[in-house]
Amino acid sequence: MSSNSGYTMEIQVNKRAILLIAVLTSFIIPFMVSSINIALPTIGREFKMDAILLNWVATAYIISCAVFTVPFGRIADIYGRRKIFLMGLLFYAVFSFLCGTPKDPYFLIVFRILQGIGGAMIFATNIAILTSVFPSRERGKVLGINVASTYSGMSLGPFIGGYLTYCIGWRSIFFIGFALTLLSAFLAFRKVKGEWAEAKNESFDKMGFLLYAFLIVSLMSGFSRVPDISGFALLALGCGIFIFFVLWESRVKYPLLDISLFKSNRVFAFSSLAALIHYSATFAVTFLLSLYLQYIKGLNPRFAGSIIIFQPLMMALFSPIAGRLSDRIEPRIIASFGMGITALGVFLLSFLKEGTAINYIIVSLIVLGFGFAFFSSPNTSAIMGSVERRFYGVASGMVATMRLLGQMFSMGIVMLIFSIYIGRVQITPDKYLSFILSLKTSFLVFTVLCLAAISASLARGNLRVDQRCDR
Repeated sequence: MSSNSGYTMEIQVNKRAILLIAVLTSFIIPFMVSSINIALPTIGREFKMDAILLNWVATAYIISCAVFTVPFGRIADIYGRRKIFLMGLLFYAVFSFLCGTPKDPYFLIVFRILQGIGGAMIFATNIAILTSVFPSRERGKVLGINVASTYSGMSLGPFIGGYLTYCIGWRSIFFIGFALTLLSAFLAFRKVKGEWAEAKNESFDKMGFLLYAFLIVSLMSGFSRVPDISGFALLALGCGIFIFFVLWESRVKYPLLDISLFKSNRVFAFSSLAALIHYSATFAVTFLLSLYLQYIKGLNPRFAGSIIIFQPLMMALFSPIAGRLSDRIEPRIIASFGMGITALGVFLLSFLKEGTAINYIIVSLIVLGFGFAFFSSPNTSAIMGSVERRFYGVASGMVATMRLLGQMFSMGIVMLIFSIYIGRVQITPDKYLSFILSLKTSFLVFTVLCLAAISASLARGNLRVDQRCDR
């Protein structure tokens, strides 16, 4: 009796330690992303970067993560999620440090790309490890806690990042990220003792990876060059690669991304689509508001961050509640409700102008954050609960990839609109009117995307997470 009790206690302690480490890593990366977003105007002024090149400081990291997350999810399923998770933490730490050192903007972008590879390893394994350890009846609760940690990082990022940028300099953000990630790596090495590799006898699809990488890079590069003819050419190339990628993955024995998950698994397919559209419509909000508050309102990074914090703060507060509800109520109902509230928040921001009151912006961000919280964790729970254990790494990678692709498309839409209204020049007072027009157009486009995401969320069908057996 005592032996069995001791074994149970060991399992419980291990689960709590893994949850703690997952929560810590889920905090660090969004903290870094949102901190850098608030520091972008300062970085742009130091390096004298135009609007498009400045956008690439944020976008280069996103592209890198998007290219490598699904491949590392597959590698983790084959060789072990713990191994890839630890490697990702170390990789992210090293290049976070190097991002704080360059004197040339192009070196900064290169280091951001390499930092993104480490982020991809973490994204591909974090949720997969949690889902492997915790039973399905606790999935919504645990993922809700994890999502809350993510949004806590997003909440504190603009505030702390703005303060650090204002008082010490933007480079200090990367050095703090280096220290926190190194701490996470140490804890993970000491506490995470298990290994999960349900697909260890399968091979890695190298050709599929190359096609996938070229697909992502072609689409994003195309977005950045439109309306130039080369931009349309790259987008067309990306569409062609996508068709070839789907044909290849449908025929290979061990594909990088099992296309049958989309063909035969309605919940997985529509939940992934809803996530893609959702992040496409929301990620660039912080970027746009950061520029608006600093250029148009004349606020310094510290005060701009203290305003933007309201959106992720609402996410952090309500994500655990949404996660627990998804263990009892159909995830599609909760997620669709959240998407509707998100659409309202984005639409409110489309009315911004030079004289808009700060209180109006704060209320809009509160609405947006509340909707975001009720979409994200139920949707993630639905994706992870709809696949077999041997696909947990790929599913975890898909959760992150839909988020990253959405973020990439969101920034791509902004790049396109900036190219049309502003061009490849710095945002100076004579361009403020064009900037506000870009802002309004972006938020209206994002509102339409939110409405499309509601349709995808409702179309997924039902999934009673709390009634599913462990796979």
